Amino acid sequence: VQLQASGGGLVQPGGSLRLSCLASGTFFGIGVMAWYRQAPGRQRELVATITGNNVPNYTDSVKGRFIISRVSTKDMVYLQMNGLKPEDTAVYYCKFRIFLTIETAQDYWGLGTQVTVSS
Repeated sequence: VQLQASGGGLVQPGGSLRLSCLASGTFFGIGVMAWYRQAPGRQRELVATITGNNVPNYTDSVKGRFIISRVSTKDMVYLQMNGLKPEDTAVYYCKFRIFLTIETAQDYWGLGTQVTVSS
């Protein structure tokens, strides 16, 4: 199983980016999908999650600006980021809870995609 994250880049403050993360390989299904980020010199932090029932949750600093969504038929999750601020600059990672069988689950991480917000 592999996760491939993409969509990062350089954007001006107030701009938008959409990140995507796609799972490939052989597995039974996907549970919670999540986005994390890690800024230089800081710990990795949880940004947003979405359950298998499409229930989203966000850290306070991105509420009202970021939207997480999933496309189950494509084993993919998106993070629409609007109103970006310099403090959103970080490497963004996706994490999926992958069910390898109906009873066995394991977390998988993508390699990360850089988001830089700067004028």
